[in-house]
Amino acid sequence: MSHEDIIKSWTESNRKFMKSDFADDGIESDQQKKLPQPPLTKPAVGEKTLPLPKEFASVLKESNYLSLLEGRKSVRVYKPGDLSLAALSFLLWSTQGVTGIRGNGYAAIRPVPSAGARHPFETYLAIFHVEGVEPGIYHYLPLEHALELIHTPYDLEELVSISLCDQQWAAKGAVTFFYTAVPYRSEWRYSVRSHRVMLMDVGHVMQNLYLSSGAVGCGTCAIAAFDQETADRLLQVDGQEEFVLYAAAVGLL
Repeated sequence: MSHEDIIKSWTESNRKFMKSDFADDGIESDQQKKLPQPPLTKPAVGEKTLPLPKEFASVLKESNYLSLLEGRKSVRVYKPGDLSLAALSFLLWSTQGVTGIRGNGYAAIRPVPSAGARHPFETYLAIFHVEGVEPGIYHYLPLEHALELIHTPYDLEELVSISLCDQQWAAKGAVTFFYTAVPYRSEWRYSVRSHRVMLMDVGHVMQNLYLSSGAVGCGTCAIAAFDQETADRLLQVDGQEEFVLYAAAVGLL
C-alpha cells in the first residue's frame, strides 16, 4: 500500500469515527450488563490537600456575557505576576467543579455538559506563579474543591515545555492546565460509542476555561500538540486507563 493510500484510508476511518452511530443496535454497555459503575472522580493519592476558596465575586473583572464572547481569543504572551488562589479556584470550579450529585451517587452535575453526565476527565495543573502555592504538579479534587500536590520537579518549566512539544510559551504563564481522560467512565455507559462524545465533552470544558479566564482578567490558549508519553509521565498517570487529552496555558494580561 502506498503512502497516499495509507493517508486516504486513515482519513476515511477518521471521518467515519466522527459520524454518529447511536442508532445502531446490538451493542450492550457495561451499564446495561448491570456491572458496577466506576467512581465519579479519581480519589486523592495522599492525605494532605489544599482547600480552595469558593467566594468568586471578588475575582470577577468582567461579568458581561456579550463582552466575554466578543473578547474571546487565544493568548500566548502573559504578564509576570502571581495569579490569585481565588481566581485559580474559580477557573477550576467553572470548568470541572461539582454543583450537585444525582441519583445516590449516579452522576455529578457540573458547570459543563457531558454525555450521560459521565464527566470522564481529571484536571491537573502545572503551577508556576499562584499566590501562596508552591510550584509543582497538582491534581484537582472536584468533590472536595481542593488541590493535592503530586510532585515538585525542580525543572518544572522545562519539563512542561518538553511535554508540550517544546512550546516554550506554554510554560511561561501562571499555570498550565492538563485535562486527562478516564475513558471507562464513559465506556461503562456508552461502550464503543463513548470515544466520539468524550472528544466533544472536553471541548465544552475548554470553552468554559476560555470564558472564565476572560472573566478574571486572564488569557488562555488551548494546546492539542503534546508528546503523549512525556505528558502522561509528567502527571504520573498510567497512559492506558488515564491519559492526557488536552492542555491550556493561563496567564495574566
